[in-house]
Amino acid sequence: MTRLSAAFRGLVTAFAAVLAVTAVPATAQARTEPTAPEDFVALRSVDPTVIEEIRYFTPHNFVGEPVDGYRQPLCILTRPAAEALHQAQTRLLSQGYSLKVYDCYRPQRAVDHFVRWAEDLDDQDMKAEFYPDVDKTRLFADGYIAEKSGHSRGSTMDLTIVRLPAEPARPYRPGEPLVPCFAPQDERFPDNSVDMGTGFDCFDTRSHTLDPRIQGPQRANRLLLKDTLEDVGLVNLPEEWWHFTYRPEPYPDTYFDFPVSARSLAGRR
Repeated sequence: MTRLSAAFRGLVTAFAAVLAVTAVPATAQARTEPTAPEDFVALRSVDPTVIEEIRYFTPHNFVGEPVDGYRQPLCILTRPAAEALHQAQTRLLSQGYSLKVYDCYRPQRAVDHFVRWAEDLDDQDMKAEFYPDVDKTRLFADGYIAEKSGHSRGSTMDLTIVRLPAEPARPYRPGEPLVPCFAPQDERFPDNSVDMGTGFDCFDTRSHTLDPRIQGPQRANRLLLKDTLEDVGLVNLPEEWWHFTYRPEPYPDTYFDFPVSARSLAGRR
């Protein structure tokens, strides 16, 4: 009995040791998940009136599935960028409009997800809407996909304008028929924004902010967005009417990888 008891105690001790060893990596991983610097904030804590429709948290994007790193549909920005948006929003509200953000800070792991998707030439599920006239082999060469994104530095956002009162935006239903992002507004996926001539994330030269084919009310809407944001220090990327960056950037050379979640803000809102 004594030998058996000793042997049993030895087995229990060994099992406990194995559990302790296997538990360490998970605990360490939980402790080392990156968080945002102190000067990153949730946009809603600076201006809760800005509409947020974070597309990469949903399957309605060019990848066709929720993107890595988007754990909550939350706009996170550096504080100067968020405060600039607040100034722009104040001006637009007085004219009967609101800003709507599609994307803000984007973790590096999300960019890596885009790269993996772009390298998988067999995955063409969302082509009919987001890149109908672009061969997927051209996405890197044409600049639609890159291994680094200014969004990961925290001061870049994708956004549009909505006329108030805002109509509810219909949710995307995976598998529904897709329409080219440059089709007339009443034919493409219904978005409650004003007509900008293309939808968000449209991989097409028609998305260039000053593309000469975009005229009339569509051009006026683009210029309203561009002029309002540039007046408060947000600079437009000419190839994408929806893409703006606050200048000077607080982190011009740093690409962050903390998840898009309230927890990444370490107790801040």
